[in-house]
Amino acid sequence: MPTIKRTVLVTGASSGIGRAVARLLLQQGHTVIGTSRDCRKFTHPMERFSSVQLDLSQLTELPQKIRDLQQTFPDLDAVVFSAGVGQFGSVEEFSYTQIEALMTINFTSQVFLTKALLPALKRKANSDLIFIGSEAALKGSRKGAVYCASKFALRGFTQALREECGKSNVRVCLINPGMVKTPFFEPLNFEPGDHETNSILPEDVAKAVSYVLSSRPQIVIDEINLSPLNKVVKFK
Repeated sequence: MPTIKRTVLVTGASSGIGRAVARLLLQQGHTVIGTSRDCRKFTHPMERFSSVQLDLSQLTELPQKIRDLQQTFPDLDAVVFSAGVGQFGSVEEFSYTQIEALMTINFTSQVFLTKALLPALKRKANSDLIFIGSEAALKGSRKGAVYCASKFALRGFTQALREECGKSNVRVCLINPGMVKTPFFEPLNFEPGDHETNSILPEDVAKAVSYVLSSRPQIVIDEINLSPLNKVVKFK
């Protein structure tokens, strides 16, 4: 268990990877601030956990929301960007509104949050920005042009941000999971295969986040790629 207790903001903490990350960090004794579009999903009060309603699609509201959050939680010294959406199809199948919405949630909102959070994080003795990317950031795939673009953009952003933060105490890490067994696939027409080797568990990603947070402050883990042992896609 890490000896240094952190105050961690986790976006998308009400389900999937974000929920697993929040749960593990709480078990390890950290303080967690979990965001969700709907805080009613946080049904059980927990020690050292606070919920914040945050709609990442409302870009103009984000700077003030973050200023308020940092005033309420001045010890905040780490962020895990777990919120994201999946939508797949050829470019021609997307409406212009759908393209904009996907890029806003998966990329632009995370840049907004980073810009708002960074000045205070740079004043901390040690701080971390951990982004949950995707294997879609590593290779383009059919029916994934817009989704892959959002994840490629996030990867380029984190690589450049790492360079920008290179002389500060802010560490930047990108974790790229393959298919994770979460509700992410519920609205989609495909999902991982049924065998346990066909998918990653959200707890696997949470352990990678914990590893990054508990690593020596003198090192940076730039990028982690996680893949299921056997990649099998099942169509519904």
